[in-house]
Amino acid sequence: MRILSVVGTRPQLIKAAVLQPVLRRSCEEIFVDTGQHYDEAMAGSFFAELGLARPDHSLGIGGGGHGEQTGRMLIALEPLLRDAAPDAVLVYGDTNSTLAGALAAAKLGIPVAHVEAGLRSFDRAMPEELNRVVADHLSRWLFAPTPAAVANLAAEGITAGVVDVGDLMLDLAARVSAEIRDPAALKPIAERLRLPLTPGRYLFATVHRAENRDPIAMAGWSSLLGAVARPDRPVVLALHPGTRAALEAAGLMLPAGVEVVDPQGYRTSLALQLHAAAVLTDSGGVQRESAWLGVPCLVLRTTTEWVETIGGAGSSAVLVGLDRDAAVRELTARAPFANTEAQAIERADRLRLAGSGAAERIVAVLTAATAAGTGTATGARN
Repeated sequence: MRILSVVGTRPQLIKAAVLQPVLRRSCEEIFVDTGQHYDEAMAGSFFAELGLARPDHSLGIGGGGHGEQTGRMLIALEPLLRDAAPDAVLVYGDTNSTLAGALAAAKLGIPVAHVEAGLRSFDRAMPEELNRVVADHLSRWLFAPTPAAVANLAAEGITAGVVDVGDLMLDLAARVSAEIRDPAALKPIAERLRLPLTPGRYLFATVHRAENRDPIAMAGWSSLLGAVARPDRPVVLALHPGTRAALEAAGLMLPAGVEVVDPQGYRTSLALQLHAAAVLTDSGGVQRESAWLGVPCLVLRTTTEWVETIGGAGSSAVLVGLDRDAAVRELTARAPFANTEAQAIERADRLRLAGSGAAERIVAVLTAATAAGTGTATGARN
C-alpha cells in the first residue's frame, strides 16, 4: 500500500514520529512537509530529535492568512498527488495542512485517512474546528483517539470507517517519560536557558493560537501571566515566533516575572511541564500532555476539544480563558505555593505512563482494508 502522509506542524511531527516506523514496515510512505511551521526552532530540530525521516517533499509554505496558506498548499499538493498516485492520503489533526491534504486528495478521488478524528470544541470561530470538521467529513478512515471523539462523529452521522485507536501523542510521551522523571533532568535545561529551574518553583506557559495574537487578547494574557508570576516562582514562557512578532508589532511588553524562551524540543518541553508547579497554555497538545503527567493546567481558552481533561473529579485542567482573577484563584487552589515543590517531586517520582498502541492499530486497519479491497475500517480497541 502506498501512503502519502502530510505534516506541517510540531504536533503533527510528534504523531508522525510514532506512526511512521510502524507504517513503513508494511507500507510505502511518501512523506510531505508543507512547512506550516517553517521556523527551525519550531519544527526543524524535531526531525533529528524524534528520529523522523527527512521529507520526500518540503513545500516551504509558511506564513500568510488561512485562505492564502491553504490555497498555496492545495496548489502544491495536487501535482504531487497526481504523480505519486497513492492508495491513500494520511493527514493528522486540525491544521491548515490537514485541511489542504484532505481537500486535495478528496478532489482527486483518493481515500483520506484522518488521524485524530472526531475532536470537537463546538466553537466554529476556531479555524481548527472548521479544519477538523471538514477533514472528518471527507475521510474514509477516521482514527479517533478517544471514545468521546467516536461519539462526536456518530452525532454527525459518521460511523463507517471510524475506529477508536488510541492516542499517538500518549505513546510518545510514554516512550520518553522515563528519561525526564529525575529532577536532575532540569539541570542541563536550566544551564542552557540560563534560568534557575527548581521543581515546583516555576510555571511553564505557551501561547500560540491566532485568536491570542489580537492586541486585546495579548494584553489580556500578558496581564494574566504577570498576575500569577512571582519573584520566587517565575513564568517560563516558550514563545511561538508568530506570537513574538505580534507582540512586537503591537508594542507590548511582557510583565516582570515572565521569562521568555524560544520554543523547545520535545523532551525539553515535556520535562519543563512535568517539573513545573503548573502549566498555562492555549495548546490542545500541551493540555493533554499535562494531563498525562498529572500537572495542574490552566487553559487559556473558553472551549476545548479535549473534554476528558476537564470537569471531572480530580481533573488536571481548567478553562480560565483570559480571566486574570480566575487564573489566580485556580492556581492558588491547584498549586499552592507552599506545597508545589513537594508536589512536583512526588509527581515525577510516581510517573508511569503506558502507551495506547495507536500506531499498530492504525496500520492494521489500513493494511486489512487494502487486503480486503475495501475502504471500510473494522476493529476497535478492546
